[in-house]
Amino acid sequence: MRLNSSSKLASVYENHHHVTMDQFRPTPPNSTPLTPLTFLDRCATVYGDSPSVVYGGTTYTWQQTRQRCLRVASSINNLGIKRQQVVSVIAPNIPAMYELYFAIPFAGAVINSINTRLDARTVSVILTHSESKLVFVDYQSASLVLDALSMFPSTAPKPKLVLVTDEDELVSTKSMLRFQCTYESMVENGDPGFNWIRPGSEWDPITLNYTSGTTSSPKGVVHCHRGMFLVAVDSLIEWSVPKQPVYLWTLPMFHANGWGYTWGMAAVGATNICLRKFDAGVIYDSIDKHGVTHMCGAPVVLNMLSNAPAVKMLKSPVNIMTAGAPPPATVLARAESIGFVISHGYGLTETGGLVVTCAWKRKWNRLPGTERARLKSRQGVRTVGFTNMDVVDPESGVSVTRDGLTLGEVVLRGGCVMLGYFKDPEETKKSMRENGWFYTGDVAVMHPDEYLEIKDRSKDVIISGGENLSSVEVESVLYTHPAVGEAAVVARADEFWGETPCAFVSLKAEMAGKVRDKEVVEYCRGKLPGYMVPKTVVFMEELPKTSTGKIQKFVLREMAKAMGQTRKSRM
Repeated sequence: MRLNSSSKLASVYENHHHVTMDQFRPTPPNSTPLTPLTFLDRCATVYGDSPSVVYGGTTYTWQQTRQRCLRVASSINNLGIKRQQVVSVIAPNIPAMYELYFAIPFAGAVINSINTRLDARTVSVILTHSESKLVFVDYQSASLVLDALSMFPSTAPKPKLVLVTDEDELVSTKSMLRFQCTYESMVENGDPGFNWIRPGSEWDPITLNYTSGTTSSPKGVVHCHRGMFLVAVDSLIEWSVPKQPVYLWTLPMFHANGWGYTWGMAAVGATNICLRKFDAGVIYDSIDKHGVTHMCGAPVVLNMLSNAPAVKMLKSPVNIMTAGAPPPATVLARAESIGFVISHGYGLTETGGLVVTCAWKRKWNRLPGTERARLKSRQGVRTVGFTNMDVVDPESGVSVTRDGLTLGEVVLRGGCVMLGYFKDPEETKKSMRENGWFYTGDVAVMHPDEYLEIKDRSKDVIISGGENLSSVEVESVLYTHPAVGEAAVVARADEFWGETPCAFVSLKAEMAGKVRDKEVVEYCRGKLPGYMVPKTVVFMEELPKTSTGKIQKFVLREMAKAMGQTRKSRM
């Protein structure tokens, strides 16, 4: 008897009805570890003849960049560096720095990029704590690293050193005695056919980043291949980065791995314009010369660009992703009036890049410029590739009211959250709770439309007469003063109120010496509730910052503490 098709299906069902979906599990063909390192292999195939890195008069193609990375990885291997050992880099945004984001993990090692503006003591602490085996040192940081090594405990083994120089930079024989070799010699002597070491698991560490220094005790953040793959792809999608953009490196690569764009730019075959150092003039010249389409930076970069002398409208729009501190609405408005198209996001070293962005709605384009800037100054909603974020009461863990007023702590959950703090299980447990959330220490509100707005770091909230006030809100008002270039507000002890706001201000160059502290106080009094008005205003030529433009409030807090408490303050 012949079975028709429906009978056959019924027969199959009867014979296999006991089979369920539970039988399916990962298998080798579908579970190859995710890693951003694969971007470079594909890029060399698709965009091989296109420019990859431009630095001064030097231009490399993507084929050349891949070859150089493989050669350096081979040489790292030959120096005896083993899988998952830490290799450090201290260099500005130069070609070697970009290449090492692939070359070091190609060798199976973990890249530890170090802030170039740290002092020797802090660098020594980082190198010791990370147990770094090899350090790539830019020639301008050579004395810094040598001083750092001289501070090592006598029992601590010292890492090998490789000197990175510009092509036209002469290196003395005496200087070279302290270094194993030069970076370019590693390129020349490395094996171009090196088979790079793939991670055994996508959870293997790929980076070790120490937190930026806005607090006085940086911690070592460990990220895995999977997390960095996710954040790199997610960041490209969220910013709508097209294929083959021209990306200007104004964001230090050592800051959270350039927010993931060190690898991400290889995924889209970008042209990376590298700068050893920059100011507003250098940025504008680079935009004109190279046709820059994209760049990243903290709000301080926007401030610098919009306050540049004789600034003109851009010939073509330039996309800027800004993050790192809540940008004042006035700064956003000024920068957009020049022709910059600004996107705003939020992330931490612990997330490896941006995980919240101010996703823009078309209907907002019809609003007045000041209102658009106010909306854009909010951090926004979770990115497409991130799981969840919320603002909660730090004690109960309950979500705060979505009223734009109730303060709580930002909590995050997603695939690019760190593995943990290196050698610090206590801090890891404190921030990565058993309830499934990473607690950031950032204070925020949630608006009725579910958009997040950062108000402060928890340590920066000022408690005056029992009222919690946001230093960021006071700073936003200070930035609207026509003479103010930069502003930061911290707590100062007060004998009556406990704490009152203390404003540190730098004036625009043309206004230096022309504004008194009382004028600034009166200006704020007309725009803020009495308890939020600064009771102290301190003028400075420049506020202390990290290399990424974040104002170092712990330095300002110490200055305010040294002033002693204010007296007879009655708001």
